[in-house]
Amino acid sequence: MDRILIRGGQPLRGTIRIGGAKNAALPLMAASLLTKDTLSLSNLPDLVDITTMAKLLGELGVDVARDPKANVPDAGQVFRLTAGDIINTTAPYDLVRRMRASVLVLGPLLARRGRARVSLPGGCAIGTRPVDLHLKALRQLGARIDLAEGYIDAHAENGLIGTHIVFPMVTVGGTENLLMAASLAKGRTVLANAAREPEVTDLARCLIAMGAKIEGIGTDTLVVDGVSSLSGASYAVVPDRIETGTYAIAAAITGGELMLEGARADLSQAVFKVLSSAGVEITEKNGGLSVAHTNGPLVGVDVMTEPYPGFPTDMQAQLMALMAVSGGASMITESIFENRFMHVPELCRMGADINVHGASAIVRGVKKLSGAQVMATDLRASVSLVLAGLAAEGETVVNRVYHLDRGYERLDDKLKACGASVQRIAG
Repeated sequence: MDRILIRGGQPLRGTIRIGGAKNAALPLMAASLLTKDTLSLSNLPDLVDITTMAKLLGELGVDVARDPKANVPDAGQVFRLTAGDIINTTAPYDLVRRMRASVLVLGPLLARRGRARVSLPGGCAIGTRPVDLHLKALRQLGARIDLAEGYIDAHAENGLIGTHIVFPMVTVGGTENLLMAASLAKGRTVLANAAREPEVTDLARCLIAMGAKIEGIGTDTLVVDGVSSLSGASYAVVPDRIETGTYAIAAAITGGELMLEGARADLSQAVFKVLSSAGVEITEKNGGLSVAHTNGPLVGVDVMTEPYPGFPTDMQAQLMALMAVSGGASMITESIFENRFMHVPELCRMGADINVHGASAIVRGVKKLSGAQVMATDLRASVSLVLAGLAAEGETVVNRVYHLDRGYERLDDKLKACGASVQRIAG
């Protein structure tokens, strides 16, 4: 397995282009199953998860054509996806186990073909992320669903019927699956307590471009009037707010300054509010954001992760790395996933002073971190260790970086271009 070697202590300076959001791109790709026409998606990041979803769609009969002329480094990929004939309605374990977002093919397959057999999903080991909320809601639309031999076996031969669904808790994937399914259901579907994340909004806007009728975008109540069919469309994926926040912290933790080209402040207001309170300067400029921390010490800030528009769980590990070298103490509370502090022991190996009490971590800032051998446990934990390595004295080796490649496009190259001493070592 590849490793990343980091020699810390270099302030980052330069420009990093923010790519398309992985968490928006994956449901958009799944939406291609809803129409026989071509869905053209631009600004797709070049990531392992995107490749995995493309392979899965190909197994189902989608023609995935990558436009070579439109694909240049840091400019985003362009895929043309055509599901003219869905030849297979089974999403196999071998592909679904690699990426939890694969379950997003369930709703579209059920809506268009009346049946779907999807392996129960895998993904990062950060805690329970039950699909039972997806299944309960699809049953309310009239689907018959059985679980057997590790697969979800769903049927709706006579089509799905719109109804009023109240999610018992906010679920991004569940909202996305039901939004796609309801687009082709008969009648009106109301999704209450729906997720409000920008990635959900991006999916809704793409579906509207395909001919769906959706109201309430950006709120916690989505109203979908089903249509008999959807058409093709051309759509650009929204910029990645988690990549934006990660590189903003990279600038802050190294005492540097970065221009984040293509970043949008409106997608990351909760993160930027916290960073500003910690002493990070964030300025909107034409075409992006300037992020700097060049004067005075950073200050510890208390944070609780929450569904959007609250502080995102996908930024918790990165913020913890920053708080580890900030003045005073901070408390970080994880309210979304119960097992998302696996990076704490690794940060402590580097000299961080962190104590976990249930769902909260008390972080007491230290003057310096020290380089060490550390082990990545999941996607966001991986990048938090890279961030810590950028600020640490000496050498840090981050092992099992295949997690990084699932969510960060050319991270080592982007950091090196801004002055970091980062080397990928082939395993």
